[in-house]
Amino acid sequence: MLRIQTVLWTFFVVLSVAVGADFKPRNCSEVREASVSKGFSFENVPLQEISGEHLRLCPQGNTCCTSEMEDKFGQQSKWEFENLVEETSHDLRSTFVSRHKKFDEFFLELLENTERSLNEMFVRTYGKPYMQNSEVFQNLFAELKRYYTGGNVNLEEMLNDFWSRLLERMFTLLNSQYIITEDYLECISKYTDQLKPFGDVPRKLKAQVTRAFIAARTFVQGLSVGREVANRVSKVSSTPACIRALTKMMYCPYCQAMPSVKPCNNYCLNVMKGCLANQADLDPEWNQYVDAMLLVAQRLEGPFNIESVMEPIDVKISEGIMNMQDNSVQVSYRVFQGCGQPKPSGMGSRSTRGVSDVFNARFRPYSPEERPTTAAGTSLDRLRNVWSAMQHSVIDIKEKLKLFKKFWSNLPEDICQPHRVTAGNATDDEQCWNGHTKGRYFPEVLKDGLTNQVNNPEVGVDITRPDTFIRQQIMALRVMTNKLKNAYNGNDIYFQDSSDEGSGSGSGSGCTEACVTEFEFASTEAPMVGADRSGSGPVEDSAAATHPAPSAVLPASLALLALALHRLWR
Repeated sequence: MLRIQTVLWTFFVVLSVAVGADFKPRNCSEVREASVSKGFSFENVPLQEISGEHLRLCPQGNTCCTSEMEDKFGQQSKWEFENLVEETSHDLRSTFVSRHKKFDEFFLELLENTERSLNEMFVRTYGKPYMQNSEVFQNLFAELKRYYTGGNVNLEEMLNDFWSRLLERMFTLLNSQYIITEDYLECISKYTDQLKPFGDVPRKLKAQVTRAFIAARTFVQGLSVGREVANRVSKVSSTPACIRALTKMMYCPYCQAMPSVKPCNNYCLNVMKGCLANQADLDPEWNQYVDAMLLVAQRLEGPFNIESVMEPIDVKISEGIMNMQDNSVQVSYRVFQGCGQPKPSGMGSRSTRGVSDVFNARFRPYSPEERPTTAAGTSLDRLRNVWSAMQHSVIDIKEKLKLFKKFWSNLPEDICQPHRVTAGNATDDEQCWNGHTKGRYFPEVLKDGLTNQVNNPEVGVDITRPDTFIRQQIMALRVMTNKLKNAYNGNDIYFQDSSDEGSGSGSGSGCTEACVTEFEFASTEAPMVGADRSGSGPVEDSAAATHPAPSAVLPASLALLALALHRLWR
């Protein structure tokens, strides 16, 4: 059917040209004026129509064009087409640029303000012990920032390491009457998971931080990839066949003394579908990418969004510190069981002070009415206002992303609008340019994509040679989509196969001779002889506080001795 319509259309065109050959030449003054208004500086525009045998693209009957005019029309057509694509994609590109900048700046500002808030609160609360060990917290935020900005950081391992380092520092402070060597600290760190000195805080915080940071980083990376793909694909590279078709559509009416006649809508669509065939092939992967971005955007609104995780992180870490303070005697007892009794430092006992007095004060969570009014507090209040605005930005970007689906396959229709190129939407309009004369355009509009252009009546398209540049962008979107889907599920694809190390076993190498290969924790709590269970009171018996209770040590020692004798006897 398409072939029959094309043959009939060609017949009518030839007939109209033959009939028009008997007419007297038309005046070309309107063409001259239209050319000047377009910025052309033609020196030899004919006063009236001349023979068009010299033309290569436009109809070769009577014409108002010289060869020079036709060549410059070709250059202008290429330039206008490229500008049309950039103009039509401007909202898409500007949205990705502005939203990427806004989200990136907010997340970085959130990190900086959270670190500043924690530092000021802990200096005020813990004083010198915190300041002497502040690099542990500085490293935490440095690694979080490095992860967010694209660094090769395993969040789970990094957070595990943070709590291990914090345990080492606190254990040393709480047992200052002993010489705690690097080897001994290494032994302690291997059993952090079994000791659980900070309670359940590390596990909960790890789940929250990893989900929040994976979502935030991947979302911003997704905006960056969308921005780059949109910018690159919008800079079209026109083929010679496309330029010929564009010239014929946009400027051959000038040669026919009809500069004001616009192309027929369907004619324009076929030209654009041929010129943008490779761009349309981007659409399936682009649509999947948009869907994945919408999924991750949900994470920025949910309970694991980065602001709700980071804003109270100082309180959450302090809860872990309090747990360690409350359980310091049990933790020390278990460490001594697993890593051996360290050597005394010779600095005397701690009989005059309680365990919690190692720090200047006990940190407790603030109630909403007690939130500090220092610079840290006001900066977080400001960030809450910023985050409120950011929530609106999340809603905004979600709505924008929905509109951007099928963008590349819709591009021909967006370009072939009456205010841009065409005469109108009517397919039977007799007053539009059909590529040969003013009249109806008969061929059907083709489907989108490269393979559907095999019979394009306007643009010669080699469907066997896909554009490698577009294929690269398709691959970039595919990789990003995979990362986004993983981020939605809380997975970082760089570290999906990672596993927690040092959790429950190890040789304890480097410990004192009293080390055992594994912790053999008793089912009951370690005896707390003389310990003040109320919290911060002094310990009544320093020996009981600094050494395991005899009732527990003696059976353990006898058991070890019996085991050694048994092996010797064997």
